[in-house]
Amino acid sequence: MASSTAMEVEEKPSSPRIRPARPGPRAMAATALALSSGHQMPAVGLGVWRMESPAIRGLIHSALRAGYRHFDCAADYQNEAEVGDALAEAFETGLAKREDLFITTKLWNSDHGHVLEACKDSLKKLQLDYLDLYLIHFPVATKHTGVGTTASALGDDGVLDIDTTISLETTWHAMEDLVSKGLVRSIGISNYDIFLTRDILAYAKIKPAVNQIETHPYFQRESLVKFCQKHGICVTAHTPLGGSTANTEWFGSVSCLDDPVIKSLAEKYGKTPAQFVLRWGLQRNTVVIPKTSKVERLEENFAVFDFDISGEDMEKMKALDRNYRTNQPAKFWGIDLYA
Repeated sequence: MASSTAMEVEEKPSSPRIRPARPGPRAMAATALALSSGHQMPAVGLGVWRMESPAIRGLIHSALRAGYRHFDCAADYQNEAEVGDALAEAFETGLAKREDLFITTKLWNSDHGHVLEACKDSLKKLQLDYLDLYLIHFPVATKHTGVGTTASALGDDGVLDIDTTISLETTWHAMEDLVSKGLVRSIGISNYDIFLTRDILAYAKIKPAVNQIETHPYFQRESLVKFCQKHGICVTAHTPLGGSTANTEWFGSVSCLDDPVIKSLAEKYGKTPAQFVLRWGLQRNTVVIPKTSKVERLEENFAVFDFDISGEDMEKMKALDRNYRTNQPAKFWGIDLYA
């Protein structure tokens, strides 16, 4: 089990379709995790990466009707404005209330020297007064290309143009200022390893509430997950299904959803492989943010609070780890930042 950052919470009346984990000794996952900032983060969210602009309104509204209250965005996804329009309509029509939602977005690499301006730009596009969570998307500053633009500038050698004049510590202190200004409720990091996470704990005045990382059955990263949880940092699993179709298209990766062990275990519990893998993630005390462009999958991915994976089967899952990263931006940047 993880640290005391995880706890079950009573659901608000405005989100009646969010069901708590079944009570009793077998209930191993909570519907929300308590962050070190004092705020609650819903354990299942919807990632909007690669979500096509024309479909965003319908998908966001369908997700709200299905019970989602957590949406994971980023400046780099280039669809904050469309998400903002969908949320504004949801608030206006009474489909959701702002105070019941948890909205995350992220600082792009080229804006490390312009944190305040970048945050305000995202807030404007999302049509929000505050963010529930603002993350440093990657632990690297790159050449500034203008607030609101997220092109990754490459040098003449075809390699990412990294700005070596801005430290991660400087960026973090600018993130902390956003909290004091009331623009952001919680701040966090993304794609940080153990070394960088340890480092930020040493210089942070406000420690990161979240570290969002790629983790799934083929890339379990148990040491990093346990390190974060030991130090009160909630882990959010991006790519919790191993990327599936999206990462196969972009990176040629293999999806864990086709693994025969996972298929067999999912059948045992009467669930789809995706549901089983998401539940596995929840029982590790991680937040999961699957993405989908299909309404039926929205509902499927959210229906993970009505069963528990046994301790024996959780142990079986450990044997599937391949240390296999599926999301590799080196394809676009000409450099492996994880090397």
